[in-house]
Amino acid sequence: MTTRYSPALLFDSGTFKSGLSLCVGPDGKIEIATAVERSSSAVIELKNKAVLPGFVNVHSHAFQRLIRGKSESRVTSGKDFWSWRGTMYHAAASLSPQDVYDVARMAFLEMVKAGTTTVGEFHYLHTAPDGTPYEDPNLLGRQVIDAARSVGIRIVLLRSAYLRSGFELSPDPGQTRFFETASDFCRNAEALIGTYSHDPHGVRFGIAPHSVRAVPLDALHPIVAWARSKDLPVHMHVAEQLAENAACVREYGRTPLALLHDEKLLGPDFTAVHAIHITDEEIARLAEAQGTICSCPTTERNLGDGILAAESAMRAGIRIALGSDSQAQIDPLEDARQLDYHLRLMQQQRAILDQIEGQSLSARLFACATVNGARSLGLDSGSFTQDSSADFITVDLNDLSIAGHSGEDLLQILMFGLNRSAIKDVFVSGKQILRDGKHALEEEIVARYQEVHRSVWKDTPGFGVKR
Repeated sequence: MTTRYSPALLFDSGTFKSGLSLCVGPDGKIEIATAVERSSSAVIELKNKAVLPGFVNVHSHAFQRLIRGKSESRVTSGKDFWSWRGTMYHAAASLSPQDVYDVARMAFLEMVKAGTTTVGEFHYLHTAPDGTPYEDPNLLGRQVIDAARSVGIRIVLLRSAYLRSGFELSPDPGQTRFFETASDFCRNAEALIGTYSHDPHGVRFGIAPHSVRAVPLDALHPIVAWARSKDLPVHMHVAEQLAENAACVREYGRTPLALLHDEKLLGPDFTAVHAIHITDEEIARLAEAQGTICSCPTTERNLGDGILAAESAMRAGIRIALGSDSQAQIDPLEDARQLDYHLRLMQQQRAILDQIEGQSLSARLFACATVNGARSLGLDSGSFTQDSSADFITVDLNDLSIAGHSGEDLLQILMFGLNRSAIKDVFVSGKQILRDGKHALEEEIVARYQEVHRSVWKDTPGFGVKR
């Protein structure tokens, strides 16, 4: 039977309207129902709530939730991205398969409570801490998938290829768990995808060559070709750091984005993660290829990466999606508004991204958090259209953070003022996984995460964890 959700306000065509309902079929898809069909539906009243599409987190490293707050000192983690990696490597090396599951559940739970219904998990933990493959080389990937299933969030596992430490560099011991050969990567990825080929839970996949520094060109070509033969999205870290660009120039005589363009590796299925240090010419090349940029503003400012040229990218027609990346903070609306806030600080003006091609700032940023992310991951969610996945959330219209709204200005108030406390209900494929701000497994998930956290940091000087 179709279920009809009747809220006070429903997101429709860029604004919120009263008197509308959201109809969800038994297959978890949205139905645009006629009046007759609506009359035969089961009705759920959502009083004093607004309904809107769930957020799409395109770029996540779930295990890095474990290092939140642990890298905010130069004493323990140095002064830049490259030294920060030492703290991240410590966490990565410390996790058992069960720990990977428990930490991922914690990250995914926090995403759900922030209104996220889909996560693109850029997964590069593959082996045991000493580099020995598990009997099942996809054990850790399956642990992450199981964690998402437990929480109820939709997952696209972006299995990452990580073949070397960098151009003319010896293998970094901190990356031991990441390494595979190119042939092993494709074989293991195909096996993992095959495991879920008839999966009723809707697990999806993509392929993620980590970066030009981690995947040399002679391996990148066959990996991308293999992904495209399977019609899988391709995601890749691109131009996050100036040192990354310089190393690529030394090896190939071109920057990463220029290399990918020249080698015909860009395309509508390609998402460049970060893409901070790119030129106007490179923006034009990515736009011509109809690629996407996934910006991760919280992580990018946390690591001192730099600021995405979002205005130039949007004016060129490039879609921008969003990711929580290192989990320093999980708040998709904060990431969305920072796209504009960062530019305001640079240009000393306001509302920089407003009225590009006539689209309002709030509508543009909301698209970054929803439909653009869904397209990057090859999904049909992010909007309320016929047969799209019924992934949606509710917000409490009486929450202090959005008091004083009207249907006409609610989107703007949400984008620039919503507190996560206002997010009350989360549905994925029509199944409710958060009810009035509570998740059924929340206490267990938090307790198990705390045990892992204490175990990882208890004997590490400078991190302040005591038993």
